[in-house]
Amino acid sequence: MARTLVLLKPDAVRRGLVGQILSRYEAKGLTLTALEHRTIDAETADRHYAEHVEKEWYPPLRDFVTSGPLVAMVLEGDEAVEVVRGLNGATDGRKAAPGTIRGDLSLSGRENLVHGSDSAESAEREIGLWFPGL
Repeated sequence: MARTLVLLKPDAVRRGLVGQILSRYEAKGLTLTALEHRTIDAETADRHYAEHVEKEWYPPLRDFVTSGPLVAMVLEGDEAVEVVRGLNGATDGRKAAPGTIRGDLSLSGRENLVHGSDSAESAEREIGLWFPGL
């Protein structure tokens, strides 16, 4: 079984969409194997988004992801990385297809509700960061 990390970002928590978003993953058949509600600091954000830290658009993303509580989770299932990315939709909610989480619930490129690992390798690294020992 494949695993992936999903973050329900501060906008999802603030808007009360955690249950609705989680139910979409579960309805697809993915299994929740870990979940934690927490607020992160800039250092954790920088470790999570390490490949983006030097990009000009990253500082506002760091400010956003550290702005309030989020929900981190590990989902498991057949092709979990690809399935989650399909459910999430395009990064920019304004361009995401209807029926996806972002397409139905987001009107922003930055405040786009969810993060999903982009590869099996990223999932392994990110799960280790958020859920050491899992």
